[in-house]
Amino acid sequence: MSELTTGSAPAGSPPEYEPKIIGFLCNWCAYTAADLAGIARIKYPDNIRIVRVMCTGRVEPTFVLKALSAGADAVLVAGCHPGGCHYQEGNYKAYKRTLLLQNMLPQFGIEKERFRLEFVASSEGEKFARVVGEMVAKIKELGPLSGAGVRLAALDGFFTEKERIEGGVNLG
Repeated sequence: MSELTTGSAPAGSPPEYEPKIIGFLCNWCAYTAADLAGIARIKYPDNIRIVRVMCTGRVEPTFVLKALSAGADAVLVAGCHPGGCHYQEGNYKAYKRTLLLQNMLPQFGIEKERFRLEFVASSEGEKFARVVGEMVAKIKELGPLSGAGVRLAALDGFFTEKERIEGGVNLG
């Protein structure tokens, strides 16, 4: 009876699902925006594990697939706005790869909403926090990504031995 009046969950009920998100962030823009969000104490969910990359153009589709097969529930790639890339065309490469991944993921039974590309300038700490919050909410709605490791295991032949050794994603 007290459970109904207090609104608390029954004892022994499972904890609320918290998604694991890997974020590949451009060093020059999105990573700086994440840093700005932290410095400004802008709150955003701590579900994201950030991997700093020099440019989103360096994020290969295999990185995304490897993260999902290693247990991530979603992947965010965030970088400079179009026309603002420090390497001229890295964000355009990332956009082309996004189109490829959005067509490829459903073939593995993975919702395309589990992968997202965002353009976030270095001064947009609030936008970074909003994007992470939106992504966490969407992935909570979709639920855990179960069985992706098994479905993506078929791709193991596409990873080189060096990628298998060095490319592991630690979600701990």
